[in-house]
Amino acid sequence: MLDHQLLETRVNHTETQDNDWNSHSRDIAYQIDRARIIHSASFRRLQAKTQILGIGDSDFYRTRLTHSLEVAQLGFGITESLKSRYKSNPEYLDLIPSQNVIESICLAHDIGHPAFGHGGEVALNYCMTKDGGFEGNGQTLRIVSKLAEYTPENGMNLTRRTLLGLIKYPVPYSKFNKIYPPTENNKNLHTPLQLSEYHPPKCILDTEADLFTSWVASIFTKDDLEKFMTINPEKPNKPLYTSFDSSIMELADDISYGIHDLEDAVALRLVTESQWKNQVLSQISELNIELTHHIEQISSLLFGANNKERKHAISKLVRYFLKKAQIHKKNLFQHPLLDFTATLETEDDVKALGIIQKFVVDNVIKQPEIQILDYKGQKIVVELFEVLSNNPKQLLPKSTFEQYEKSENKNRVICDYISGMTDAYAARLYHKLFTPNMGSVFDRL
Repeated sequence: MLDHQLLETRVNHTETQDNDWNSHSRDIAYQIDRARIIHSASFRRLQAKTQILGIGDSDFYRTRLTHSLEVAQLGFGITESLKSRYKSNPEYLDLIPSQNVIESICLAHDIGHPAFGHGGEVALNYCMTKDGGFEGNGQTLRIVSKLAEYTPENGMNLTRRTLLGLIKYPVPYSKFNKIYPPTENNKNLHTPLQLSEYHPPKCILDTEADLFTSWVASIFTKDDLEKFMTINPEKPNKPLYTSFDSSIMELADDISYGIHDLEDAVALRLVTESQWKNQVLSQISELNIELTHHIEQISSLLFGANNKERKHAISKLVRYFLKKAQIHKKNLFQHPLLDFTATLETEDDVKALGIIQKFVVDNVIKQPEIQILDYKGQKIVVELFEVLSNNPKQLLPKSTFEQYEKSENKNRVICDYISGMTDAYAARLYHKLFTPNMGSVFDRL
């Protein structure tokens, strides 16, 4: 059984309102987590950060904010499906997170991602290769535990269970021993920027490694923790394990990434029915799963006469994968939050979702129109980083410069500042710095 009192604990125990309210409801601590996330500046900024398609081209498709809201709803849907499936198993029911826990984790899971999608993430990692690197999930932990506005030292000061669920990749950046090409190769102004080899490992940042090992994971045995922080030998840029709550969030994220981004692609006519039939329908039809009996009807609705039919198809796909969620016991760890994981029912169900995700990647994300936006975003991020790091006193906002002067890793402060920018803010600052006749003395940074 879980020790819920330990999981509800915060780093800063002196917040009297938490102690007063806990006596009324065991779940109140997680209600506070959810409220702090929703009302934070970092969460609001997601409304103007790219999910897949560039901000401003349309008001229909997903942003990071609407994506995060949908992941939270799917995360709750998965927990309800699991409760129904295991209603006669007290051990599993005690393990399944409450609505406030899973929604807190899902709502916050992307707040560390910078402007311009994963292109911006790669660009910041390039800028920080000599100063500890950058990774969006790691920056999420950094924001909620240190940078957010609720406390001077502990960021949002979230509960242990919420922080654990947010740590999707429990291995520090430096443990991967990544070797990148010399960054000087991209410093020549006459050489086009090429950042394809600067993708970061999936990790936490070293700046938060001690917080993870000495506090968040202090409830685990030494053996459990060492095993939990194992790098995947088959995918050396990614850890092997994740916690139970994080596995639910990851499953919700995968469903949203595959199904909801598919809806955007179909609605905006970025993909055709012929492509869908050749690349998805033909493959899923060969799998031994329940979905194969409905995929023809779903396909017809997906490319139907109106948006109501398309939404009906998307809803059918989402419901199918939600109902296929199950709990798997690894028999590797002592602590149940590490030893249990949420997965889809069969390997063929995993394949089916993967086929849909790959369809979106191949026909949307990898298309030149999207890659051009990615490249432009990378160029903006890299040039902003260069000019701000070389002219911090003149160009940084006063409060940011004060942090810069106090910090031992000064480039980390520059990185925090840029990673918090929305697409529009970054582009506006770029034009103010580099485009003649743009910007005004009355523009506020």
